[in-house]
Parts: sequence; structure tokens; C-alpha cells
Amino acid sequence: MSVQDIFNAINEFRDTEIVNLVQAEVDAGTDISEILDNGLIGAMDEVGKKFGEGLLFVPEMLMAAQTMKAGLEVIRPLLADSDTKPRGTVIIGTVKGDLHDIGKNLVAMMLEGAGFTIIDLGVDVEPQAFFDAAKENSAELVAMSALLTTTMPAMEEAVKLIKDAGLPTKMVIGGAPVTQAYADKISADGYSADAPGAVELARSLIPGD
Repeated sequence: MSVQDIFNAINEFRDTEIVNLVQAEVDAGTDISEILDNGLIGAMDEVGKKFGEGLLFVPEMLMAAQTMKAGLEVIRPLLADSDTKPRGTVIIGTVKGDLHDIGKNLVAMMLEGAGFTIIDLGVDVEPQAFFDAAKENSAELVAMSALLTTTMPAMEEAVKLIKDAGLPTKMVIGGAPVTQAYADKISADGYSADAPGAVELARSLIPGD
């Protein structure tokens, strides 16, 4: 048993084994940050790299993310007691009028796997709800998804609410019809075309210690 076994299990989508593998490392006294950084986060970084190279597709990324999430649940209670600090808080949701959530869920799981605290507002989220959650949780980042062009204006409204209030929260957007040009137009802080890119974007906007 080793942290490498955890890494391999995620990349091989072995969700039925991951819990036992992580628990075995915890029981062996392996540092929680070692399990998190080199096992869970390292594995999802590799998944993102393979996706970028065309070696994996969205269904495989979802399987890997779900495997990672199962492993993360084992150490979640221990993270609060360790010196491992969350990288930052991300509010995520699909905007008002849109009920699509596969892409949003994948981004949320991959961001959580990368060490961020995730507050998922779900789908059909009002611009005001993004604002309220960002303010209440002192969130470093708000990530919004849309799959319908008709719902994209809700992104602009949410960005305006947060910017006008002077909150330091960064705003990022994504989804099939969304582009970098649209992000620039509405003064969002970033755009990503896929989940691995969203992780890299979040890391660039919320640098670690």
C-alpha cells in the first residue's frame, strides 16, 4: 500500500477500492497533506493532463473525479484537524434559467480535488444568490456555468452585482456557448472551455501560499 496506489486507483477509475486505499494510508500514519497532494490532487492533475492530450474524454474525467471524491470523503474530517489549509472558497452554480449541471458538477469535483472549498448552489441560480453566497462566505472565487445562450445575461448581472459592491471575489465563467470574448465583454476575471482549464484558472487567480 502506498500513496501511489491511491494515485493509480483514481487514474484507473477504481472507485470501489479507493476508500480502503485511503483509509489504509491514514491508519498507517501517512501525513494527510501527502495523501491529498500526491495522491488525490496529483491524480486529478494527471487526469487533466491526459484530457488535454486527447487521451481521456468527459465520461472518463467524471469517473476519475467521482473516484477522487470518494477518497476525499475519508480524509475530509481529518483536514480540519491538520495543518492543511483549503486553497480558497469557490461558489459555483449554473445560472438562472439553466438546469444543466454535468459540466458544473465536474468542475466542482475537480476544484475540490485540487484543494478548494466548494459551495455548490446547484442549478437555476439567481444572480443575487451568487452575490449573497460570495459575501456571506468571503469567497475568493465565483464560478458560473451556462449551456443556453438565453441564460448568459444572468452571468453579466451577477458579475455586475459583485463588482459594483466592491467585493474582492474573482468571477469566472464557462459552458458550451461561452467564450473568452464574452468574459471580456462582461468584465469577468476569466473563462475556461473545460474542467481541467477551470482548475488552472482558479489556481492562477487564487495563488497558494
